Amino acid sequence: MSLELISLENIQEFAHHYGYWAIFLGILLENLGIPLPGETLTLVGGFLAGSNELNYWFVLGNAVAGAVLGGTCGYWIGRLGGWSFLLQMGKIFRISEEKLLNIKAQFSENAAKAVFFGRFFALLRIFAAPLAGIADMSFGKFFVYNLAGASAWAGVMVTLAFFAGKVVSLEQLVSWVSHFAIAALLILVALIVIPLWLESRQVKRAAGE
Repeated sequence: MSLELISLENIQEFAHHYGYWAIFLGILLENLGIPLPGETLTLVGGFLAGSNELNYWFVLGNAVAGAVLGGTCGYWIGRLGGWSFLLQMGKIFRISEEKLLNIKAQFSENAAKAVFFGRFFALLRIFAAPLAGIADMSFGKFFVYNLAGASAWAGVMVTLAFFAGKVVSLEQLVSWVSHFAIAALLILVALIVIPLWLESRQVKRAAGE
């Protein structure tokens, strides 16, 4: 997801100058929570591959490698220190440990899906891996879904830019992808929040009766 403070022209210049390293490091650092436009760099890499300035397979390989490594680091951050951090945040925001344990259990049931599909959602791409670590997802299982998700996401982004970049401008392509990622995230949040809200209302109504 591109940051407005970083212009597309600057991102293109960065990709031109550093080539495959720009794609690898951009995605790696974005997955670690550093606000860099890793997704936009991936699209730029695919676009440059479509114009024969970069090699398609090298762009794809670096995108996958950066995403896998970044996700793995995020997983271990969550596994080693994420739970204690959540407990501290819970105390600040007055969320009981019991409620946090319930949330942890619910996420654990869907951790594999979150790791795989989270790649395609803004913000969730950053938080899915640490949450999987917090939920005590086994590293072997995490690695498989992390690799599969990273490969699917990078394949879609790089291939989309490689071919679509021949018929639409890079600016338009980046705008479409960014808007889609945000819209998808809002829909996902609604699908999670609305049922919880309805359930909470039913519980309160039952208690009142």
